[in-house]
Amino acid sequence: MAAFAAVTTLFFAWGFITSLIDPLVAAVKGIFSLTDVQAQLSASAFFIAYGLISMPAAVLVARRRSVPSILIALGTMIAGCLVMLVAANLAIYTLVLLGLFILASGITILQVAANPLAAALGDPRYSHFRLTLSQTFNSVGTFIGPYLGAVLFLEGLEVKEGEVVTQAVRDNALIGIDFAYFWICGLIAMLLVFFLLARKTVEAAAPAPMHGDAGIVGTLKEALSSRWALFGGLAIFLYVGAEVAIGTQMALFLNADTVWGASDAPAEIGWLARFMQLDSTPGVSLQEAGKAVSLYWGGAMVGRFVGSALLARFNAAWLLAIFTGVAAAMCLYVFAIGGVEAGFVALSIGLFNSIMFPTIFTLTLERSTASQEATSGFLCTAIVGGAAIPPLVGAVSQSAGYAAAFIVPMLCYVALCAFAVAATRAAVQVRDEPAAASIH
Repeated sequence: MAAFAAVTTLFFAWGFITSLIDPLVAAVKGIFSLTDVQAQLSASAFFIAYGLISMPAAVLVARRRSVPSILIALGTMIAGCLVMLVAANLAIYTLVLLGLFILASGITILQVAANPLAAALGDPRYSHFRLTLSQTFNSVGTFIGPYLGAVLFLEGLEVKEGEVVTQAVRDNALIGIDFAYFWICGLIAMLLVFFLLARKTVEAAAPAPMHGDAGIVGTLKEALSSRWALFGGLAIFLYVGAEVAIGTQMALFLNADTVWGASDAPAEIGWLARFMQLDSTPGVSLQEAGKAVSLYWGGAMVGRFVGSALLARFNAAWLLAIFTGVAAAMCLYVFAIGGVEAGFVALSIGLFNSIMFPTIFTLTLERSTASQEATSGFLCTAIVGGAAIPPLVGAVSQSAGYAAAFIVPMLCYVALCAFAVAATRAAVQVRDEPAAASIH
């Protein structure tokens, strides 16, 4: 039980750390006086690790047991946190980018290793329950992260045109970043010590290494030989890119005067006003908008519970087509109509993001002619879409505004809808029970 609790804490930790990127993008924009594109490089530095590290991580875990891989991952994450601490104290943006990349590299290895371990620690009859429970804590982490990050990073910080960021506000934001990653480093260090002390106990329950000889190049070639692995990889690329881009620009979007920046509409909704801790000042500050970003990820958390029930009753491909179609329509509303109501619509997109990643993942595994290991590794590599799409969205927002930038994720969701419709017509490969999809 203690071993499973520790593994579940890993799921929470990587969800929490990943969602801190959202308030961090808004914070570095003000701290370092960056353009939207430059600020979005924070997301790129983090998610590019998936493109570079996923395949090596898959080979590492395949050739060794899960626990040594987790120890390597935790050590890498500690190194990333230490670089973030140096970056915050020296106020150097390039070091922030380096720290995020190192941190995400550790998380990538952790995801590849922890999913099978969570499923294996206990009675085999309840493996799916354990993995689902662990992934639920991942969602809890993504809900809490943006809120706490807004509290620590965005106090007094404003990035609207004409606003001046004082040295005191800049220093306070850097202290908040330093504080957050210091305690994250401490948490990871405690987990590292636990896994070192409980190594034999955890390894006894862990799945045996596969000792695969295909290597990185062979695994990649096998995945590229399958049309559906490629199609699924593109779908994951577009989905993660859209989800991350919306999240990282959400606070800036809500803070715009054309949305909530000069509006008291959120204050008129009692629970929302209390959640955002709105003050008596007219409009919504950047920090208050940053707290609202948690609702975007909270919608995904709630949607996973509802979506699980729906997936048990309805065809997964058609359900994915409906969810992606609704998400595309919501982005179109924000782009074409905008206004105060667009803020509520944008936050609600998270609810429809909820089932997309695991459903795309499993639909692809079922249809790919490549092995599950090769297909899964390739799909995890495609998470690099979180590095590519946000700068593109930043370029559009920089030239045409934050609402206009929603046209980019809208196009991504339209393509995902096409993927879902195609999946309804494609043949399913006969194979053993599909591997569980990691919640990124």
